Order: sequence, then structure tokens, then C-alpha cells
Amino acid sequence: MGKRHHREGTSFVTNGGKTTLAKNLQKHLPNCSVISQDDFFKPQSEIETDKNGFLQYDVLEALNMEKMMSAISCWMENPRHSVVSTDWGNAEETPILIIEGFLLFNYKPLATVWNRSYFLTIPYEECKRRRSTRVYNPPDPPGYFDGHVWPMYLKHRREMEENVTWEIVYLDGTKSEEDLFSQVYEDIIQELAKQK
Repeated sequence: MGKRHHREGTSFVTNGGKTTLAKNLQKHLPNCSVISQDDFFKPQSEIETDKNGFLQYDVLEALNMEKMMSAISCWMENPRHSVVSTDWGNAEETPILIIEGFLLFNYKPLATVWNRSYFLTIPYEECKRRRSTRVYNPPDPPGYFDGHVWPMYLKHRREMEENVTWEIVYLDGTKSEEDLFSQVYEDIIQELAKQK
């Protein structure tokens, strides 16, 4: 019998709540690890700028996706000894990897990885409000959200919806953290039960 793994993908619009959701799931699911796409940004010196002078962080080229794929492959080969692994409870439990990020479903090499895929959405005004409360390094210049962040989200979401060939569960990011957690947690538990 081959190795049993369960891999979740959580993608989202910026500031949609993906990291919070992933961390809550990791706390409550046995043998669960998280890989965050945000940990694979290239240095600022390697980030392109557009004609308006905006740094192009919201594109795949701003990320070291090969390094991310290597981390995922290492986890899949040996989940217990991966650098992203957490406390291991019961050895009989299926190892779970949550991969969270903003451009997961647009990266073709990841297409064969997913057991379940979740996409958090929030409306424009709420997204802009949440983004304005965050501190970024480098800071967002004036007009960055409307001139780059939101247009890139719309472009990437359209591409994802045109090209994805697997089921994606859309989540309402305006729901409470508790409601989102409960919805995804129950879904994952049901999926795990099917694998046994």
C-alpha cells in the first residue's frame, strides 16, 4: 500500500483570512503541517516594477516556486521529518499538509497535488479596508491597491476559473473566523474518513 497523505490548498484574495484559517486548522487537526506561499517571495531587489513604478508582488514571478515545490516534495516524501511538520500524535493518523497562498491554483505543477481546494473571497471594499490596516515591508505606495493588487487578483481569479480542472470550494471570507474554521474542518474530517 502506498503512502497516505492528505493535502489541502487554500488560496484567496489578499487579506481574505487564509493564514488565520490555516493556523486554526493546524492547531486542531492531527499530524498537520502548513506551508505558506508568502515564505517564498524573492528579495525585493528581484521584484519587477510596472510602468507606474509599482512593485509586482502579486505575480508568480515574484515567488520562488521551485523552492516551494521542493518543500512540498520533501514533506510528501517524509512528512514526519519535514521542516514544516508539527507535533505528531498517533502514527496511524493520515499526515495532512495545508498549503496556503494567493496564487496556488494558477501554478500548473501544483495541479496534481490537491486532495481538496478552498478559495476565500471577500468583496472589494472589505479587501481594501483590511489591506489598509496591515503593515507591509515595503509599505504600499499610494494607489497600489487599486492600481496593482485588485487588478491582479481579478486577472488571476479569471485565469484560475478558466483553467482549473478540479473542484474548488469557494468560501465567504466575510464570515467569522469560527464559521470558516468549522466549515473547512468538518469538510476535511469527512474527506479523511473517506480515505480510511
